[in-house]
Amino acid sequence: MIKIRSYIIAITILLALMLQIMPMPIVLHQYRPDWVFMVLAYWTLALPNRVNIGIAFINGLALDILLGTTLGVHSFALSATIFVLAANYQRLRNYSVWQQAFIIGTLAAFYHLLVFWLQHLLTDVYFIFTYLWPVVTTMALWPWVFMLLRKLRRQMQVN
Repeated sequence: MIKIRSYIIAITILLALMLQIMPMPIVLHQYRPDWVFMVLAYWTLALPNRVNIGIAFINGLALDILLGTTLGVHSFALSATIFVLAANYQRLRNYSVWQQAFIIGTLAAFYHLLVFWLQHLLTDVYFIFTYLWPVVTTMALWPWVFMLLRKLRRQMQVN
């Protein structure tokens, strides 16, 4: 039990990475939520001393490798959004879960626009409105992900 407790953050991040690359039907692919961003956002709000910008950068590099994008695009975008969360975590903790969902949605939009901007500078990618559908699904799933991870954190007594 003690060994699992010390690795619960890494296990949830690894699960989020697997969900991020899991195959989906073509119709639903454009609605895929940002699992890695949501899990990192939760752990940054809950335990900012253990999950911070460095963890976000490393997971962004892993996401770049797994998705086959230009190295550093997701790592920069994740680091920037997690920085905003880490800088304001005390204020954001006091909001209700539904208010947090709107803030997470705004940060997810910032994350996607950073990724688009960097890919547009490095390659020849053009903006399509459907590029922002994951923002809606991330915002809609945030309350459930928040409650699930909070229950896991409390049961495993992760500090």
